[in-house]
Amino acid sequence: MAKIFCVANQKGGVGKTTTSVNLAAGLGAIGQRVLLIDLDPQGNATMGSGIDKRSLNLSVYDVLLESASIKEAIRPSFWGEEGGKKHFPTYDVLGANRDLAGAEVELVGLDYREMRLKRALSLVGDDYDFVVVDCPPSLSMLTLNGLCAAQGVVVPMQCEYFALEGLTDLVNTIKQVHANLNTDLQIIGLLRVMFDPRVTLQQQVSDQLKAHFGDKVFNAIIPRNVRLAEAPSFGLPGVVFDPLAKGSQAFIEFAQEMVDRLSSIK
Repeated sequence: MAKIFCVANQKGGVGKTTTSVNLAAGLGAIGQRVLLIDLDPQGNATMGSGIDKRSLNLSVYDVLLESASIKEAIRPSFWGEEGGKKHFPTYDVLGANRDLAGAEVELVGLDYREMRLKRALSLVGDDYDFVVVDCPPSLSMLTLNGLCAAQGVVVPMQCEYFALEGLTDLVNTIKQVHANLNTDLQIIGLLRVMFDPRVTLQQQVSDQLKAHFGDKVFNAIIPRNVRLAEAPSFGLPGVVFDPLAKGSQAFIEFAQEMVDRLSSIK
């Protein structure tokens, strides 16, 4: 069965989508079968995977409302070909678009509303090694579906003071979901992103994280990197756009660390 995990943080602008897309690509690069699920109505993870969200006939919206099966809605990412061969491994995508914004209201009156994604994933669990769920920056019905389907949460965060404040809220949310809806849910780890070692405050916050959370903090650190920021405008993960960039190499290292860490989760 696939290892299912959410990339979540209730604070916006911390690199959740960048982390989700590049982690999916990084896992694919080291030989894993990966499904990326975009649970954000903005559809940025979909666009960043080379799929035009406006062209989606079926999306995660249809899967959550059970008007289509997950197998019908999944699409492969595709980076083009060079010399008749794909020049980078692909991963599959369950995409999102603006339709998903309406799901918040429509799900409220439905049965097992928090468990719809989990039920859908049970049909494809044997087809993948990893399922990466990109959550929106709020505790919404969409995020709740992600948390109820997952075995763990990866928390990307910048090493800044306000990020620590938001982390406390997220940890409390995860504890509540664990207690009431999903006893398998745990924090897999904290990922330091957009990191600049020249900034003293960031180094201090990083040290505080290590002191408080210990081995829950991933060893991999994602640096602030221009190539990662440029990649979405080309509809590509940074790992594909420029595999040799420092940020891309950091995500490959992170992907391998994820494989090693999740091998202990059953």
